Amino acid sequence: MPGAFQYRPKFVDIRVKPPREDEPAAEDVHALKPGERACDHAGCRRPATARAPKSRDMLNEHYWFCQEHAAEYNRSWNYFAGMSEGEVRAYQRDEMFTGGRPTWEMKASRASREAASFQHRFQRGEGYRDPFNVFGRGGAQAHVRPEPEERRLGKLERNALAELDLDANADGPKIRGRYTELVRRLHPDSNGGDRAGEVRLQKVIRAYQALRKAGMV
Repeated sequence: MPGAFQYRPKFVDIRVKPPREDEPAAEDVHALKPGERACDHAGCRRPATARAPKSRDMLNEHYWFCQEHAAEYNRSWNYFAGMSEGEVRAYQRDEMFTGGRPTWEMKASRASREAASFQHRFQRGEGYRDPFNVFGRGGAQAHVRPEPEERRLGKLERNALAELDLDANADGPKIRGRYTELVRRLHPDSNGGDRAGEVRLQKVIRAYQALRKAGMV
């Protein structure tokens, strides 16, 4: 090979000069900074940045690891270690329905103040309705009449009654009386030929016809 193409290193000697005895020692790159804690893994000198629970029964106590050893610990940690298959299923069922939290029965015992208060009110006839006097006469609700059942109506009938300003329990005579009243009030002949209420009058007539067709009049 010609001499012009021979490789010549730029630095002949790249050895590091050793420090002198009177020079201060170099700073340790693995030394912990103020406020940092060491990794709990044996022999690790890096700062701990992640925590991991010690066991299933000690979830509030943790190990502190660096990122590498925290990942290694998580890969080998089994939350259900030492539990049978049935216990695992029961635990998962409790987590699904109660979130793993303890539950208590909401029913008050017979010796509680709430039960004694309810018994006292029940004996006096308070706190319940007895429209048919099932629990005997003399109760506070014995004289109360049962509320009438609301008539089952369709949307068309309800809208027609609303147009006549009537409730769902209006009977035939009441519907006819209300219809006659509105016709007299809205008819142009009753208003000196004024047709301002003619649109409402047509709605009233259609509502009355719908109620007649439904057999309510």
